[in-house]
Amino acid sequence: MVGKETPKGGQALVELSNAMVALHREHFGRGPGAAKSFVADEMVICLLSDIYTAVERTLIRAGQTEHVRQTRALHQEALKDEYKASVEQIMGRPVAAFLSVVHVDPDVAIDVFLLGERSES
Repeated sequence: MVGKETPKGGQALVELSNAMVALHREHFGRGPGAAKSFVADEMVICLLSDIYTAVERTLIRAGQTEHVRQTRALHQEALKDEYKASVEQIMGRPVAAFLSVVHVDPDVAIDVFLLGERSES
């Protein structure tokens, strides 16, 4: 996509949200309740809500919130290449950095992808 601008909305954002939901469903056994994606300059942000599995909710109620956060962080690290590849394919740009954080109340995850330079090929 040399010479093309980074997609800023519309179909690209729908595709991003759908890709994040699909990855979540594939790896956690259920998709999030909702997903919304945004693009701002070189940053892609995906907001997922209602993310936790029944097991994770049980652990959170039992006071094991930090365990759930650590497990989610390990998961994101193990699958970072898959998440980055989805964004790269849709945005037509390499991903220079991927950050992910989860929150308990409200039940949300935010994935941030910093886009790299366009390739010159």
